[in-house]
Amino acid sequence: MGGMRSRLSVLGFCAMLLLGTGGCMGAYIKSVGGDTERTFSKIFLTDFNTAWQSVLDSLKSYPLDVSNREAGSILTKWNDNTAQKNFVDSFAGASTYLKAQFRFKVNVEKGFYNGQQSVKVSVIKEQMVQQDVLEGWRPVPTDSYDENTMLYRVGRIIYIRLKMARLEEEKTRRELEQSGF
Repeated sequence: MGGMRSRLSVLGFCAMLLLGTGGCMGAYIKSVGGDTERTFSKIFLTDFNTAWQSVLDSLKSYPLDVSNREAGSILTKWNDNTAQKNFVDSFAGASTYLKAQFRFKVNVEKGFYNGQQSVKVSVIKEQMVQQDVLEGWRPVPTDSYDENTMLYRVGRIIYIRLKMARLEEEKTRRELEQSGF
């Protein structure tokens, strides 16, 4: 009976040791690594000029830090969103932030899709938060709403630009036909 108890206690100790080690290792992996940046992209069937101008129009409310047309890259300046993060995250049970800021990285790349001229627009939102003065800035994962909203906005602006160009062409064609050319 005593040998059975000692075996059970040894097995229990080993099980607790394994569970304890696994728990610590899991916390270590979560706290050390992890990519907080996710790239959201969409392909638009249009030319580069239309897509570039549409991206710039969709970013009008954000001051730009870098705008390199040749490289197809745009980087906004850091924007403070402390009030927004504290309001939204307070409903999720998270603690409040001392400061929060974000910026967008947008890449516009030429290409072809099914034999048609196309442009791929990629958006990354970098979100940084600071919970107290001693902690410093740390990245947090994005909720993907802003990136998807921006891609939707770019798509709508491209659609409107293409529709307006088509209407202008039709108007010009009708005027030429009426004038006898």
